[in-house]
Amino acid sequence: MGLTTYLERAKQGVWDVRASFLPQQYFDAVTASGASAVLLPPQPRPEQAAAAVLDGLDGLILTGGLDVQPELYGAERHPLTDPARADRDAWEIALLAGARERGIPVFGICRGLQLINVARGGTLHQHLPEALGTERYRIGGGVFAENTVEVDAGTRLAGLVGAGPLTVHSYHHQGVDRVGDGLRVTARTDDGLVQAVETEGDDYLVAVQWHPEENAEDRRLFLGLVAAAAVYRASRAAAPSSEPAGPVTTSERQGVPA
Repeated sequence: MGLTTYLERAKQGVWDVRASFLPQQYFDAVTASGASAVLLPPQPRPEQAAAAVLDGLDGLILTGGLDVQPELYGAERHPLTDPARADRDAWEIALLAGARERGIPVFGICRGLQLINVARGGTLHQHLPEALGTERYRIGGGVFAENTVEVDAGTRLAGLVGAGPLTVHSYHHQGVDRVGDGLRVTARTDDGLVQAVETEGDDYLVAVQWHPEENAEDRRLFLGLVAAAAVYRASRAAAPSSEPAGPVTTSERQGVPA
């Protein structure tokens, strides 16, 4: 299971270097759900790198983080929008395109949902306190707010967590404005803010505005992705190929989605 990361400055002993960075909660959620976690920091030449990386993955998670560049959806930068991280935006857009082409299951978390929406032609509210008049989604200080979302019946999301009210962990100041092409809204809060989207049909793409990795007692969204990844891996193994068979990986021997 691939998880996107930043390249951040990090210190260890005498070393002070840029390193792949992702909070442990994300890969704990993946491994606790029965898959292997593979960290995916931004790469030079993202399209070529994405093609090489995705051929070894059964699922993709776009993780949380800083704001998506407003320039990608034709908006003026708000004073409170985070500084651009063009390397990560380009990397995740390339990964998304490659995953869509291959039919690889995708799960977006917080920023991941926003990136998916932008990649499909949607736009974002850059600062929700101005758009909605509330700080309820980011109370600050590294403390996750709790909000109640309403999950629509008859959706893939409802099949994972049930329809109706669901209490979630929030930490974001941006949100979906115009919904991107081919995305179905599957959950909202009572102020109308989009809280989850998915695609219709056979492709597995689920994205949520909250942080499910913060709830160690509820792994249902991760388990859903791992199950979809297992189906994808089985279909890939059954598909005829003119390419010579490569070496069998540890995850393939053990039946664990990568």
